[in-house]
Amino acid sequence: MPPKLSEFKILPWMAILSVATVSVTLANEFPAAGDASDRLPSFLEKHCVRCHGQDATEGDVDLTSIDRESLTQNADLTQQLTHVLDNREMPPEEEPQPTPEARAALLELLNPILHEAVRNSSEHARSPIRRMNRFQYNNAVTDLFDLRCIVFTLPERTMRIHKGYFQPETGKMPETVTVGNRPLGKSQMIEPRLAGVAAFPQDLRAEHGFDNRGDHLSLSPLLMDEFLKLGQSITESPDFNRKRVGIWPTFFAPPADTSNIEGVIEQRLRPFLEKAFRQPVEEELLDRYVDFTFGHIKRGHDFSTAMKSVASATISSPRFLYLYDRRSDAADSPGPEEVSDIELASRLSFFLWGSLPDQELMSLAKADRLNSPETLRQQADRMLHDRKLKRFCDSFPTQWLQLDRILSSVPNREQFPRFYYSKYRTSMHMMLEPLLLFETVLIEDLPITQLIDPDFTYRSPKLEFAYGPTGSWPEGKPMPGGGVGVLNFKRAPITDRRVGGIITNAAVMTMTSGPDRTQPITRGAWVAGVIFNDPPDPPPADVPTLPETPGEKEEALTLRQRLAAHRKRADCRGCHEQIDPLGFALENFDPVGQWREQYNNGASIDSSGTLFRQHSFSSVIEFKEAILADKNRFCRALAGHLLSFALGRELGPADELSLDAIVQAVGQEDYKMQTLIREIILSESFRTKS
Repeated sequence: MPPKLSEFKILPWMAILSVATVSVTLANEFPAAGDASDRLPSFLEKHCVRCHGQDATEGDVDLTSIDRESLTQNADLTQQLTHVLDNREMPPEEEPQPTPEARAALLELLNPILHEAVRNSSEHARSPIRRMNRFQYNNAVTDLFDLRCIVFTLPERTMRIHKGYFQPETGKMPETVTVGNRPLGKSQMIEPRLAGVAAFPQDLRAEHGFDNRGDHLSLSPLLMDEFLKLGQSITESPDFNRKRVGIWPTFFAPPADTSNIEGVIEQRLRPFLEKAFRQPVEEELLDRYVDFTFGHIKRGHDFSTAMKSVASATISSPRFLYLYDRRSDAADSPGPEEVSDIELASRLSFFLWGSLPDQELMSLAKADRLNSPETLRQQADRMLHDRKLKRFCDSFPTQWLQLDRILSSVPNREQFPRFYYSKYRTSMHMMLEPLLLFETVLIEDLPITQLIDPDFTYRSPKLEFAYGPTGSWPEGKPMPGGGVGVLNFKRAPITDRRVGGIITNAAVMTMTSGPDRTQPITRGAWVAGVIFNDPPDPPPADVPTLPETPGEKEEALTLRQRLAAHRKRADCRGCHEQIDPLGFALENFDPVGQWREQYNNGASIDSSGTLFRQHSFSSVIEFKEAILADKNRFCRALAGHLLSFALGRELGPADELSLDAIVQAVGQEDYKMQTLIREIILSESFRTKS
């Protein structure tokens, strides 16, 4: 719809000229008759139906009979149409393109249609019932018993704290951070834990998702049996004693007065079960647990042994293991409804702490006070300044950035000797640089733009050496030695904007490369999925991979020229138009993240491209600037990742409305990281269930 004259705050004659220009432009796209909703079919006819019509329905989408009414009854299609238009994925490059004004006008038309379609839809995304993953289980058992050690070792916790650097209550990260790296260092696995307790297998990550997705966290009879054994091994561990168990004096220790053992058991079990099951305990359920415990004592077991037995049964119960929203009286009515305060307490705690709600959350929930926006803000602030926030930092950023992929990276030792030193790999250090950046942005509440183009980083001496010319380690200085017990990272200003951030760091460059060469398509797909939350579809099965080394006729070609063949196939072209510019923007970084100006054959590297057919760039610095030219797009993508992680499910059309509100609120607060997390918690998606 053309803007109204009153919306312009410029000279009248300039306003008239602007309105006339826009009106003429839109008239070329839409017929003059009818309002904007009547013009939608004309736009689709001109730009879309050649590929999405009766004779050709690419993607199984037929747009020949689409109008406003049909879109209001199909939220998924409306969301998809909005997405491809906003990201300029459609129409394809070789097809006639709408003007920017026409595209903006159509998006303005589709937005209220999407809202109406969501209201009309009887299906809303639902957080499925799911068990805790092993990371959450470890945290929950630790908190339930107030353990002064961990339950079992978790290699997926990439970073081990040394000297207690993680202090979010201070709002400041120290200048020097002393850490360890778990996945690649045996010495980092040695820490106080319960002897005789073995972890169950690591949970699989969903494709383009996280390891807390409901559809990946089922509980088979075999696994249920393993949880029973696990619960017993925890309470029967020789380390499960007064020294290691914080609640021992108030739960496991025999009472001084033994005249009313049943009463003591009930008194101790009620708060224990309430915390374990995250809700008030029904009297019938409580009686069963009391009878179970008292039965052990009557059979001759001592008090502590009986309490260990009921504790083992508690942490093996589906009520403890499963995360779920309870069915409500209005479950048969369409549309979402607010979650209860008790359910909201669990959502909060498992989002930010990966564990059970604490006493303050449960008290507010039982009093029905947690759901008010002001209380939620206060609790979000409290939780963001609690040291248990480290659990969020141990799970979300590693999975979001897919850093576990570096574990299988093996650059050619002869070509890239800097990657290897002694018997260890530099990847141990590489993984920690983007994670420390994320933690700093979160703790210091910096703008999320610092994740893309920061003015600081954390580096170890070995990492500086590995970066080569882009690092500060002198080229002629001997390679630093040392073991892997402790890694010292120092905060340093970034003077070269080519490096730093979550994109242009050695970890991402290495894990998206092959042993001998870079892989621009892999890098582009990583950027599309991680930075823009828009992962490409898998390639067709019959598309051959590009050989690591060029053939005899390709030796003089650049990698961009060799990959051009992939764009010739019609079923490949669309994805390559989107991901190739993202990958080639990073082509100046070799397979281990060192800067280069040309290939080994002497050909110059071309890193230029256009982002979303809108922002041209000729260098990696300009690529970062192009990303941040539209901060809302990156903010929306990161918000989508966070919301999906918080809810344990894929997002649906209804969540788009929540993302709209989140991005608007965060943009008004200078895109601060903690504001983003608070707005996730305050969003309709987070506070409702279907």
